[in-house]
Amino acid sequence: MSPPRQSVTVTVPGSTSNCGAGFDTLGLALALYNRVTLTRASGSAAVPEGPADGRAQAMVAETAAKYFRTAGLAPAGFQYRIAAEVPVARGLGSSVTVIAGVLAGLDALHGTGWSRHQLVAVATELEGHPDNASAGILGGFCVSRCDPATGGYLGTVRIEVPADLRFVVASPAAELLTKESRGVLPAQLPYFDAVRSINSAAYFTAALATGDYEKLRHAAGDFMHEPYRLPKIPGARAALAAGVAAGAYTGWLSGSGSSVLCLSTAASAAPVGAAMQAAFLAESSAAAVQILAADNAGLRLA
Repeated sequence: MSPPRQSVTVTVPGSTSNCGAGFDTLGLALALYNRVTLTRASGSAAVPEGPADGRAQAMVAETAAKYFRTAGLAPAGFQYRIAAEVPVARGLGSSVTVIAGVLAGLDALHGTGWSRHQLVAVATELEGHPDNASAGILGGFCVSRCDPATGGYLGTVRIEVPADLRFVVASPAAELLTKESRGVLPAQLPYFDAVRSINSAAYFTAALATGDYEKLRHAAGDFMHEPYRLPKIPGARAALAAGVAAGAYTGWLSGSGSSVLCLSTAASAAPVGAAMQAAFLAESSAAAVQILAADNAGLRLA
């Protein structure tokens, strides 16, 4: 158990998930952050400091209720503030930054002393999948496993990501909620599409884990979700192709979108970003481009 605090700020990195074919399994933390500040308050409700987005309010309330149930504590009131860099509904783990920030913040306020893997387990129950949850909380490149029968989180293999890799993110203006994006996925998948995706996910993971980055070229091909999701995002497929043609190792749809991401060296990142942005514009879709490093620290408290 840790000594309870009166106030805490939790910094949580955004993340990219799936990394191509690693559907609901692979996640990678990015150097883009949301900061969630919690302060003890009277009563039993979560109260925002100042104006608050309705979706964020609902997420904070659901997360707090889950924390108190899991910890076996009576609900206690707190004020919260979210300082956001991670865009909402762009496939960059925004929801996990809030969920993890609230869970870790309440753990600090009440001194329950949860481990990071306990935080991932509870966040996974709220999210429904562990890819962004593991990356946002643990940092680095995360390969996570759940029980095939219950879906419960079992653990993560975490790999440090070198500082010289860059993740070039192109985010269209349109939001794309994960729930909506999952709605376009088929109920059944052709057998050989599954086989090709397993091959791609395993090869990508091995290349990143061993540092053999040249083998990452075109290694993130997916046949499970991207063929169904990318057509819903004008310019996305063209932007990925343009980024690879401009020198990126590979690229993928970040989470469920709408962002797409290319993995490159630091030297190639600027031309890759320019090519991706131009490809979106060619299909009458504006996109903001960010060049990010990985985050290997995960969430931290102050």
